[in-house]
Parts: sequence; structure tokens; C-alpha cells
Amino acid sequence: MVSVSFDFDSTLSRVTIQDYAQSLIKRGIDVYVTTSRVEPDKAPNKNWNDDLFKVTDKLGISRNKITFTNYVDKWEVIGDRDFIWHLDDDWIELNLLNRNTKIVGISCFGSKNWKQKCEKLLKSI
Repeated sequence: MVSVSFDFDSTLSRVTIQDYAQSLIKRGIDVYVTTSRVEPDKAPNKNWNDDLFKVTDKLGISRNKITFTNYVDKWEVIGDRDFIWHLDDDWIELNLLNRNTKIVGISCFGSKNWKQKCEKLLKSI
């Protein structure tokens, strides 16, 4: 199965990106979330991740497909996974992913062609 990953804050939190993620799920692509946030049992309060869970529940992304890196660089946590790409707004995270893993980091920050880059990689499989 083909798997991809989305950051949450300023990425999957955006409706246009949620729409794209939902279209991928409908196409049979395995969608994961990788966030720098802390996991619920380490969060400062019980509502800390409610906004994230509201979106992932709406999209049908199960909680076992959400990775909380607890502020550790994402490449260190997901670097060994078989994600085709990871969509994020953080250039530092993306550069580290691109430099240290086989996961292609794609920026959605200030970029109008992020979706085309994602689709090109999916078509190359």
C-alpha cells in the first residue's frame, strides 16, 4: 500500500489540504499524520490535541496513524517509514527529511504547486 504523511499545524489544519487528504484516502492511499506536538498523555491539558483529533476523525484517519514526535525532529522519528512524501510547512523539518531519509519532503508554505509535486511522486510509483 502507498503511504504518505502530513504535518498538522499550518498544513492539515488547512481546509484545502484536508480536501486533498480526503481525496487521497478515497483513492486508497494510506494517509498518516506526523506532528511535532506532544502526545496526549504528555500534553499540558486534556484538550491539547482536540483540534487535531477533530480534523483526523472527520477525515477518517485512525488515531494509530498519528505520530506525535514530542518536539523531536521528524526525520528521527519517521525516517525508517515507507512514506512516499511528507507535506509540511516547516523548511527545517523538510530539509532534514530530504537530507537524512528516502522520504521526499514537500513544502506547502508559500507554494502553489505542492499538490502537483505530490501527484507527480504518486504517479511515479
